Amino acid sequence: MNNVGMNKALLEMQRMAAQAKMQPMQSNKVAAEAGSPQSFSALLSTAVDNVNEVQRTSRALKKSFELGDPNVDLPQVMIAGQKAGVAFKAMLEVRNKLLQAYKDVMSMPV
Repeated sequence: MNNVGMNKALLEMQRMAAQAKMQPMQSNKVAAEAGSPQSFSALLSTAVDNVNEVQRTSRALKKSFELGDPNVDLPQVMIAGQKAGVAFKAMLEVRNKLLQAYKDVMSMPV
């Protein structure tokens, strides 16, 4: 990779890191502005929708790269794929913990 490509990749990673740092603050700000607490099912549904959106974005970038879109480069595609994988694994862990909690509650004597 030439020096220009390295600089572009570095700038893209720095931009994404800054964006990732800002996302949790924005979501907390939105929740605080809403005033009313969200239900657990609404939070879970939102989380699943966010994971789905990350996966869709990853698929779209992969498809664009495969079709030869000059605006999509390999590091961008790889980072999006890794984000989608991490998001899916995190959602899978949440699901496993919820199922285990449900089994624990159901096995409690009444």
